[in-house]
Amino acid sequence: MSGPHPLWKWDSRTGPPVLSCLAVAVVQVAGTVGAGQRQPDRVQLDALGFALLLLGPALLLLRRRHPAAVMAGATAVTVGYLAAGYPYGPAFASLAVAFFTAVQRGHRRTAWACGAAFYLAQLLLPYAAPHLRQPGGWQQLGIAGILLFIATGAELARVSRERSAATRAAAEEARRRRADEERLRMARELHDILAHSISLIHVQAGVALELIDTRPEQARSALTAIKSASKEALGEVRQVLGTLRGPGSAAPRTPAPGLDRLDELVAQAGRAGLTVTVLPEGAPDRAPAAVQRAAFRIVQEALTNVIRHSTARTATVSLSATPEALTVQVDDPGPADGGDAAGSGSDGGDAGGAGAGLIGMRERVAAFGGTLEAGPHEAGFRVRARLTHER
Repeated sequence: MSGPHPLWKWDSRTGPPVLSCLAVAVVQVAGTVGAGQRQPDRVQLDALGFALLLLGPALLLLRRRHPAAVMAGATAVTVGYLAAGYPYGPAFASLAVAFFTAVQRGHRRTAWACGAAFYLAQLLLPYAAPHLRQPGGWQQLGIAGILLFIATGAELARVSRERSAATRAAAEEARRRRADEERLRMARELHDILAHSISLIHVQAGVALELIDTRPEQARSALTAIKSASKEALGEVRQVLGTLRGPGSAAPRTPAPGLDRLDELVAQAGRAGLTVTVLPEGAPDRAPAAVQRAAFRIVQEALTNVIRHSTARTATVSLSATPEALTVQVDDPGPADGGDAAGSGSDGGDAGGAGAGLIGMRERVAAFGGTLEAGPHEAGFRVRARLTHER
């Protein structure tokens, strides 16, 4: 841990304390000397007077570390200066700076108490030193106005500083929330990509192992499907992970998947032995890009569950578009494969699912203020998601 900074060292956060204190000292001494020439009835400045004028600025050197103590000390020095009968002038400068700093540093009660004590003390000075000419009523009102102006400025600066701090904290919280949302989005993307592709590879690998000895040509087709699925999965994973790269990284070479790639998804399912029928209604391809991406991933996850958990070799994908929303429905005629919780969309099964399929669907739908229905339908299973265009 580094030791305290020397008082003469420049601090980019707090400024040079010596220079600011020297400025206050110059204002107090020069201003009071000038003002004293027009106050012959006051005690002329001597060594003690100059010492008091310099003591206040000297105390300000410690105002950032000990604001309350400096406030009390500046108040005592200023009251002592006036009690000695020295000329009026800008002898309040160090008191004003100490008050301002104490308020900014959270010592408001001390600052206001010392300000009130100073004003009461200078009101009582005529009784303590009746031989000295004291300020009249208008002058007392002027002193009160100056003190009120200093206090108001300090409080306004404090409020502004607190609001700026709150704004920065809110911006930082929003940045963290966006980062969390982006991480969640990437996790969903990776889950959907890997779950779908690995399920296809799992199914095709089983077919290849079963036919490699008896029907090598069909086994070759299965291996070709495995190669295609793995290549596409690797490309999509690289694209998702590419968002983690720095600003200088190359942009993704392929667009994010949307409904324009639904035919590719149907072809992949076909290579896994699942015949998919797509029934569009309206203009699904005119939905916002983000809605289309979510719809694509929901269809992908639903078809993956059919391949992994159902004995059905057909599935129907219905897309219904309206100006307000896009509805996606995937029907699996069933039945479930060997009692596996297929239709539940649990992503269980021997392909190593993590149980995050329906969770990911619900999160995607919730991001668009929509609804998701997933459950048994007749002998099979139905997934129905409604994605609104306005988030």
